[in-house]
Amino acid sequence: MPSNLHCAVFFSFLLVSSAVLSQELEVVEVIGRPANLIGSSTSATEGRISQDELQRRPLLRTGDLLESVPGLVATQHSGSGKANQFFLRGFNLDHGTDFSTVIDGMPVNMRSHGHGQGYTDINFIIPELIEEIRFRKGSYFADAGDFSAAGSANFLTARNLDSQSASLGVGEYGFSRLLVSGALDNSAGNLIYGLERQQYEGPWDSVNEDVGRTNIWLKQRWEAGEDQLQFMFMGYDNSWNSADQIPSRAVQSNLISEFGSIDPSSGGDSSRYSVSANWQRNLENGSLRASVYGIDYEMELYSNFSYFISPQGDQFQQVDQRKIYGGSIEWRQDLILGSLALMNTYGVQARIDDIGEVGLRSSDQRRLTGAIRLDAVEEKSMGLYWQNELHWSASLRSVFGLRYDDYEFDVQAREAANGSTLLPNSGASSDDIVTASLSLIYKLDESREIYASIGQGFHSNDARGTTIRFDPVSGDAVLPVDPLVDTLGSEIGFRAFLTERLNASVALWFLDIDSELIFVGDAGNTEDTGFGSERKGVEITSYFQLNNSISVDMEYSWADSRFTRKVNGFDAVPGALSDVVSGGISLSLSDNMQAALRIRYFDDYDLDEGEIAEGSTLFNLRLTYAPTSQFSVTADVLNLFDSNDRDVEYFYESQLINETAPVGDHHYHVFEPRSLRVYFNYSF
Repeated sequence: MPSNLHCAVFFSFLLVSSAVLSQELEVVEVIGRPANLIGSSTSATEGRISQDELQRRPLLRTGDLLESVPGLVATQHSGSGKANQFFLRGFNLDHGTDFSTVIDGMPVNMRSHGHGQGYTDINFIIPELIEEIRFRKGSYFADAGDFSAAGSANFLTARNLDSQSASLGVGEYGFSRLLVSGALDNSAGNLIYGLERQQYEGPWDSVNEDVGRTNIWLKQRWEAGEDQLQFMFMGYDNSWNSADQIPSRAVQSNLISEFGSIDPSSGGDSSRYSVSANWQRNLENGSLRASVYGIDYEMELYSNFSYFISPQGDQFQQVDQRKIYGGSIEWRQDLILGSLALMNTYGVQARIDDIGEVGLRSSDQRRLTGAIRLDAVEEKSMGLYWQNELHWSASLRSVFGLRYDDYEFDVQAREAANGSTLLPNSGASSDDIVTASLSLIYKLDESREIYASIGQGFHSNDARGTTIRFDPVSGDAVLPVDPLVDTLGSEIGFRAFLTERLNASVALWFLDIDSELIFVGDAGNTEDTGFGSERKGVEITSYFQLNNSISVDMEYSWADSRFTRKVNGFDAVPGALSDVVSGGISLSLSDNMQAALRIRYFDDYDLDEGEIAEGSTLFNLRLTYAPTSQFSVTADVLNLFDSNDRDVEYFYESQLINETAPVGDHHYHVFEPRSLRVYFNYSF
């Protein structure tokens, strides 16, 4: 995207805002993003996405739900059962590092995971049973904690449903989906349930994805006086085959097509079962909340990104088997101090990851051929936080946050390459960190607010990296990494909400990270990604209700991401998207017909060794026809213009079977071709 587009987008935002400000606004039926956060938000980049808005978004994958967060891009380089790859604020977030995701108080990010630190797989989520997504960007929130340097998303599940319903979806490339959901009143409260089964073959030449995903949710709620209590069970099981990224030279030489695969035996299976309880009591001057959860999780993943550098082939298995236990308590207290109103929030969060097996094995056609690194890990953490919101006047308020986190790591090496155990890699380590944040918010009037924030955040590193002494393959001595890496972010912003006609914001942000050290699950060791880094950017969002039938939204973000010292002669952070545009138009064509068209665009971006990846543009269309209040038909046209742009792209060395040495090349995963999916929905 040319640099002068930055100015064009910004001035378009100002023109729309000015036009709306200069006219008398009429009351309209809102079909855009309705949440008015004037007076309640801490920054201009905080927001809420309702179920109504999610229903207007065509979804290729469940992970695309997170693209409702402005500026966030969710891509996929592998099969439908694997966590998406995410990008936000100049971060290649991999599968979730530096973006925290929570559902009803349970963490989604997996720390010390077999495939990547902060691994965020939301395939266990049933989109229709999400009531709201609350997102926040930046490190200015005391309750966020680990992985939240770039931002966080909190999924809130439905508290009630209007009716019971059954939905059957069918589509091209062997797609089918059945969902039965509803709410049943009982003497104690109500039971919300959902059962989902999805199958998919995919468009690939040599791989039948053979996706078989099953989800079941059961949620019992009670309300009595000032108390609310809920128990929830979630069960998820999935298996799939993967069409991973492919080397450009293999397509150019006609060895495979863009929908081909070098190793069609890649794929995996995963499961997640959880139970949780949430309790809240409304007090005379605040509230008290508590939650507990237990999660049983497994993943087995077979991948091959470099093909035949090793004579026996380069496929490997990543495994993760763990149980997670945790909970939190939060007390909010509303007070009057003289003439000043203030709100104190005190919280405690605890989590234990009991990882029975995590590691990496070599394999061939999913047959195990040897261990690279296998470990058992126990990781414990405790977080304490205090947040104070003080109203200095009717216009000015401040939000101050203070947080303390303590981490303990225990690693027991099980096996390494060549049959050794590399016991020196076993060990224990610990670390703690204190972070603080401050935001100042000034309300210009009932429809406009300005913000200034600064805050520290952090992400934990993989436990195995904190105790490592020797490379598990070569046996060479290596240095352990810092267990906790801190960040410093700041932001200034402006928000306008004008009688539900225009909802807009603009923000300028900065972010520094001391070190981008990560544990590389694909290699089984720890690497320094290039000293520290600095990021800065601009974000603009605008949601405009043209009339009773049409709403338009536009989200634009620009980011500049640089290492503080050059790596291999380059200071650009590989995989950091610089320009991202997303938007859509929603139409109420009649009382029983709606349409929504969405676009997602990102510009060319830097890769390793000075290489450049191609940008992409994707359009999706959704049409809904509801002839009665009980029956509706929804048609999704995914990749509307049948683009062959690249969903994601990398640059690294690989070796094909007819080559004698590794070759540096672009490896990419192309968009899935245009496809039609039709859903028949019946409520009863």
